[in-house]
Amino acid sequence: LPQRLAALATTAQEEARQSQQQLLAQRQEVARLQEQLSRARQDGERWASALQRAQREALEREATRGAEQARQQELIRDMKGRLLELLREKDALWQKTEGIDTPMPSPAPHDTGFCARCHKDFRLLSRRYNCRLCQGKVCHACSVDMGKQGRCCLLCYQQRHPPAT
Repeated sequence: LPQRLAALATTAQEEARQSQQQLLAQRQEVARLQEQLSRARQDGERWASALQRAQREALEREATRGAEQARQQELIRDMKGRLLELLREKDALWQKTEGIDTPMPSPAPHDTGFCARCHKDFRLLSRRYNCRLCQGKVCHACSVDMGKQGRCCLLCYQQRHPPAT
């Protein structure tokens, strides 16, 4: 019986030692899990604060965009009003000038060595052209090429082809 008791005591001690090792391993596992939980909570708090910051920034951007859009709409409204004013002013000026005829260009002297429009003297490198409409002599800068019809002075060209308004 004493041997049996000794064997049981040894077995009990061995089981106690194994239980202590298991308990130690479980405590280490619990400590590791608590550390992971703590890190997860910290990460959660960081993400929550980042989310709040992002939401706050999004609201601020939305408010800024709304204000900018309102400002642009106001600017567009002002520009449309100004355009209407300018159109009315243009129509009024057009009605005032409707009866006014543009004078015909006066024929330039034919024998001069100067351009009839800018009075530049003709030299070796500055060619003179005869205007096909008023027969005046003009330089290259004061003439317009009308294709097969030849060249004419700017004044005659403008009277024949009034600018579109």
